[in-house]
Amino acid sequence: MADGLRRQYYRNGPPHRAGADVSFGDLVKIFGFNSIHIGRWVQSSEQQQAANLFFDALCDLQLLLQVPEQVISLNGSLALTYGIGGQRGVCAHYQPQGRILALAKNAGGGSLAHEWFHAFDHYIASKMFSPPPQANRFASRCWLDSTPVKAHPLNGLLQQAFQTLYLSADGQSESDFFKQCRTLDQSRQQLYLAMPEEMAARAFENMLQRQSLKNSFLVSGTLQSEAAKRGIYPDKPLSYALSQLWLPYFQALGQSLRRQRN
Repeated sequence: MADGLRRQYYRNGPPHRAGADVSFGDLVKIFGFNSIHIGRWVQSSEQQQAANLFFDALCDLQLLLQVPEQVISLNGSLALTYGIGGQRGVCAHYQPQGRILALAKNAGGGSLAHEWFHAFDHYIASKMFSPPPQANRFASRCWLDSTPVKAHPLNGLLQQAFQTLYLSADGQSESDFFKQCRTLDQSRQQLYLAMPEEMAARAFENMLQRQSLKNSFLVSGTLQSEAAKRGIYPDKPLSYALSQLWLPYFQALGQSLRRQRN
């Protein structure tokens, strides 16, 4: 059994499978993913356990955000891979070209929320801005670059979230969190933690981990890990402020989509 699956993942949410096993094919049917590909080195027992973990985590994400299934697959545009390729030391990544969310077999657990937000951040850019930005651009970075935003109440909530994350209270300078991320990058002579799309994804997963519904396959390590102690995630007040914008955004999006469906 792969190390990433041998560990026990904590969750306290309701039973989504009634104790039954699901397959990756079920994930495609229920959430509408564009495709799911499994690595050739993933054994059948590992594949079964991974499918159950993915299913519970995605159902918990759906519950946390109060959205229909189509939002989880980003309207059928998102593809998943598990145990394919990857880079040394990288447990998960999102690839804009092809809209692929990839988790490594041995260490991907806990990274799903972070990578899902990357996918959302990429997907929503074409809906949020006019004219639509280049295909590989993220909404978070476009907002910081002052790309014109389409007038819409949902876009307004996202704008407020980005402003809260990146700017000071008066909107005239960088937020303390932005400064902290820049300082950490400078200490390592790199540009990574202060990249707007990385800040947004870390803020999102941290905000989710602070909710009462817990799933450590969906998100873990943003509160007590060594990285968290270094300050790479928002503090509690900033995370709470973002939750007051992001959660209502997704709830309103879900309500809008359900009205359209009815």
